[in-house]
Amino acid sequence: MSEQVNEKELIAYIAERIKVERKDIELVLRYEKGYIGNAKADKNGEVDIDIDDLTDFIMSKRDVQLEEPQVEEILECEMDYFMEKGLAGYID
Repeated sequence: MSEQVNEKELIAYIAERIKVERKDIELVLRYEKGYIGNAKADKNGEVDIDIDDLTDFIMSKRDVQLEEPQVEEILECEMDYFMEKGLAGYID
């Protein structure tokens, strides 16, 4: 995650929008961070993350006790937060 992102603010943002425990949100975000950290950048230095692959990766972790739709919802809320802050966008 970018240094511009306040992780506590991000978790609060997600927790306000969906009914998931903060510890579960933190766990999903931690696994997401690891996944993105291992992703390969293209020739332009951009990393294209497939949300389905990312969700499958997170769901494969034994300590993730959430259902797949909840994980997807956390990731979507995170993207909404980044877009509102002007830190991310979707690539068509």
